[in-house]
Amino acid sequence: VSQSRYTHFYQEPDCRIIVFSGHGPAFSAGADLAYLQSLQNNSLEDNLTDSKALMELYRMMYDSPKVLIARVEGPALAGGCGLATLCDYCFAVPAATFGYTEVRIGFIPALVSVFLVRKIGDARARELLLSGDILDAREALRYGLISFVVPADEIEQTVDSFARNIVARCAPHSLAATRKLLAEVQDLSLDDALQLAARRNAEIRSSEECRRGIRLFLNKEPSIVTGK
Repeated sequence: VSQSRYTHFYQEPDCRIIVFSGHGPAFSAGADLAYLQSLQNNSLEDNLTDSKALMELYRMMYDSPKVLIARVEGPALAGGCGLATLCDYCFAVPAATFGYTEVRIGFIPALVSVFLVRKIGDARARELLLSGDILDAREALRYGLISFVVPADEIEQTVDSFARNIVARCAPHSLAATRKLLAEVQDLSLDDALQLAARRNAEIRSSEECRRGIRLFLNKEPSIVTGK
């Protein structure tokens, strides 16, 4: 995944959903091993700079106001599995596989561990990160790692319809604000999270989008989003 390409869609105001998919039989097998080998000759400072580039991409995805969807039609391993982890929804074909395999080659699933614990909890994250196990789609679904398992001949249409339904049903600013709030409250204490949620609740009430949406709903008029 190109960070510059993602940044383009991240900054595009009319874009509400970003779908990640692979080009070819794999979703992503993670970092190129030859590239990692070349980095072994770098200084600690150089490797830290390189590592922070991925950190910034993950952080951008996590804080994104866009809804992120992964469409996985093959192996999603190591860093590739990390990309799928950062998405709000993950659709996979039955033959897809998932795994944080870094420990198998003496590497470490460092950055993704921060987000995986938040997504599936400490115990299950440990099971996956410390074993390097590779899961099939059904197992990944059981772990809460992915959202849906879809037949291969239906997945493209399924993801497209799912994304279009979100766009059709959900008010754009409300959608972005909700996703942003979900990211913000993760690192706060309960009291601080509730204070922030209350503030966001109050702020959105005065927005034109909210006022219009409630007015249309009460008057049984066309939807704020679809016009139907």
